Amino acid sequence: MAKTKDKKSDAGSTIALNKRARFEYHIDQRFEAGIALQGWELKSLRAGRINFGDSYAIVKNSEIFLFGASIPPLISASTHVIADNRRTRKLLLHRKEIDQLIGAVERKGYTLVPTAMYWKNSRVKVEIGLARGKQEHDKRDTEKQRDWQLEKQRTMRSHNRAN
Repeated sequence: MAKTKDKKSDAGSTIALNKRARFEYHIDQRFEAGIALQGWELKSLRAGRINFGDSYAIVKNSEIFLFGASIPPLISASTHVIADNRRTRKLLLHRKEIDQLIGAVERKGYTLVPTAMYWKNSRVKVEIGLARGKQEHDKRDTEKQRDWQLEKQRTMRSHNRAN
């Protein structure tokens, strides 16, 4: 009997989240994009080595690229490959989605920020958000809301324990 491949290891597992993007921006729309990677980058991602807190997507020649994401190479990476951990990586989207994003960025002043990176059917996907920057008072409101939610949960827990 042939062995079946265990798909649970790669199915929907998150590689990295950009929590700072949710704090800094109002994210209006989200898009799922593929990303063009090299072999050593995939090995590093499997080890969970990525930092894209300061990264963003740029539009160049009617294509969209991920800029500023750092994928440090593993020590055991191939010696004949020169690893550039901050290289610009191409995002793979449908033409209709690219045109929609370009229109929003150039005409409406939106920013493209990566919000998550995850595995989907053994491929790496990047979730990019069409975002507007928050003002300082919006950030304070976000913090107040988060603190209130925590306080509300604590109160409910203590109330439920008393009963």
